[in-house]
Amino acid sequence: MAAYFFSSPIDVEIKLDDEEARKFVEIKGEKEAMINCPLYYDEESVSGQVTVRVRDGKKITHEGIKVEFVGSIELFYDRGHHHEFLSLSQELAAPGELRQAQTFDFLFKKVEKQFESYQGINVKLRYFVRVQITRRVGGVTKERDVWVHSYRMPPDSNNSIKMEVGIEDCLHIEFEYNKSKYHLKDVIVGKIYFLLVRIKIKHMELSIIRRETTGSPPNQYNESETITKFEIMDGAPVRGEMIPIRLFLGGFDLTPTFREVNKKFSTRYYLNLVLIDEENRRYFKQQEITIFRIPEN
Repeated sequence: MAAYFFSSPIDVEIKLDDEEARKFVEIKGEKEAMINCPLYYDEESVSGQVTVRVRDGKKITHEGIKVEFVGSIELFYDRGHHHEFLSLSQELAAPGELRQAQTFDFLFKKVEKQFESYQGINVKLRYFVRVQITRRVGGVTKERDVWVHSYRMPPDSNNSIKMEVGIEDCLHIEFEYNKSKYHLKDVIVGKIYFLLVRIKIKHMELSIIRRETTGSPPNQYNESETITKFEIMDGAPVRGEMIPIRLFLGGFDLTPTFREVNKKFSTRYYLNLVLIDEENRRYFKQQEITIFRIPEN
């Protein structure tokens, strides 16, 4: 309860080396506030300075100051339990007294950042620098988030997707996408053939669906969201007609495909083809695609 009545007598500032020269990623913080996080990559060192200031010129006794680099997964249905898959720690100061501002350097060298940062519907994977000043009463903790991208290239094989879908004696279509694995700025190229059409189709649409799976049975949660949806045909097709598809991924808010990240969550993407007839019945076919990140120029 003391925290509600007394503000901390210590200010902590975390500055990261070269942060002005880095790219920044804007993410949603607490209470919908947007925060900018400097971008890091796997095997990159994380270094900087921690400045500790004592307010009002007071003398402060502490039981040690340490800095940590942490990677954690937060599942929103399991609030309060953060699963830390990475935790590196350095002591900045032994127990003693603070009388004036002090600055400490820290370096976490060539840190393996196994997973990419992710902020989803039910899960958040984050990396951050945490400074802890231990005191008998009124200890201080300060965190500074960073964002991590990693390049995990998929296997060399990248087959095209060919599928047939239909309703016996009513509808028979064949669709083809040029490949099954796409990078984040790629273009999906495909075509749809109508081999048999005996129902009155009103229009057809293609959507990209992101499906997020968190936890494990029996506490498993699935959330799907439509990233984009657009109409690729309006009006009734005839037998033998071919509809081309060209979808540019660069304009959408996509992440790579994540499978069983630390056995906590997965994020998968699907192309969903929907046909709607004149009676508003919907016929659809879903196909999983893999999305990966390539280095930017």
